[in-house]
Amino acid sequence: MSKSAYIKIGFLLLTLLLPGWLNAQELTLFSLKSTEEGQDYNVKLQILLVMTLLSLIPALLMVLTSFTRIIIVLAILRQAMGLQQSPPNRVLIGIALMLTVLIMRPVWQDVYHNAYIPFQEETIGLEEALLKAEVPLRAFMLKQTRESELHQVLLIANEPTTLSAAEIPFEVLMPAFVLSELTTAFQIGFMLFIPFLIIDLVVASILMSMGMMMLSPLIISLPFKLMIFVLADGWAMLAGTLAATFGMLP
Repeated sequence: MSKSAYIKIGFLLLTLLLPGWLNAQELTLFSLKSTEEGQDYNVKLQILLVMTLLSLIPALLMVLTSFTRIIIVLAILRQAMGLQQSPPNRVLIGIALMLTVLIMRPVWQDVYHNAYIPFQEETIGLEEALLKAEVPLRAFMLKQTRESELHQVLLIANEPTTLSAAEIPFEVLMPAFVLSELTTAFQIGFMLFIPFLIIDLVVASILMSMGMMMLSPLIISLPFKLMIFVLADGWAMLAGTLAATFGMLP
């Protein structure tokens, strides 16, 4: 008998015997317990769900928060200025994370006070806590989602396009929100490109008129773009503009 056959037999025996052994040792995982408000998941299952959510945090950060829009705008800004490696990717990601935490702070506070604290005090179950946490997050995502993207995603999901905001499934709202964030980020990036593009055109025209065609215009225009960006307090303006697009400024 081959080695693969032994592995298959061992896996089959483990599958057949493990549930019985767990029950004998009272190590049930996927079970429910009765509470005053009904039934709730076993503590072991709650731990498993929490660990699964922790492993999905990077993906959830990109599709459920303002991170996508911010990091794309920062990357486009670096490209528009003609910088290849400065600021490095880690610095851009750090800036995007800090701005995301700041912009999403009202949502985090709502989730913390209305979902996490009651769940920690065991006044509500895990399922009800997740439902309460979804409410502020859904409101934020709906506010930033465009009607055209939402309509398209509803058509793809074969859902009625006449659904109200509360009736839209969360798995449909997520891709619509991401598409809207991409559209908004590229619109902001286009507006950022225009002043730097004008500087490149002016420098290229001057060099052509002087007959210096062998000299790259990017080498000459880069210091001017950096100087103008710094003198205009570009980083503060960019942070304020991004916050304003999320309705954070009056």
